[in-house]
Amino acid sequence: MEIELLPHAGVASFRLGMSFDEAMAVARQWDGVTPSPAEERPPGKFIVRNEELTFRLILNFREDEYLNSIVVRRFKDEDADVHVLLEGLDVFRTQPEELQEQLEQRGHTVEENDLGYDTVPDLNIIFSNESSYEYPVDEEGDPLYYDSVLIADRITY
Repeated sequence: MEIELLPHAGVASFRLGMSFDEAMAVARQWDGVTPSPAEERPPGKFIVRNEELTFRLILNFREDEYLNSIVVRRFKDEDADVHVLLEGLDVFRTQPEELQEQLEQRGHTVEENDLGYDTVPDLNIIFSNESSYEYPVDEEGDPLYYDSVLIADRITY
């Protein structure tokens, strides 16, 4: 499975700015949708799951019920046939330093911080290593890969 990250547009078939009803129609093509919090309508987060690949998207809706950001969570199964691509780069199988270098070679600025959040402002994308899942780590215990990526209609600090 290949999932395209589309800066300023969305993720796969989900488009920033789409209505809640449109997004739920797309989500039905996945394994399931779980509202979180428990409300049935936005605002809030709705989780789109693919249980077979232990893969999740988190759709964030504003009060006006339009999609304003999407979080893609890294799969838990290292052997999963999932590739999350940004400009042809596999963001969850490329080490952060290498991914940052390749993005910078393509003209993007990557702003790093010590909290595990790295922002690409011109793409409205944030990569992070903040999950509690047990992902591969190096000898010092640092994550080998990012564990989530956020695509938003805008990034605010």
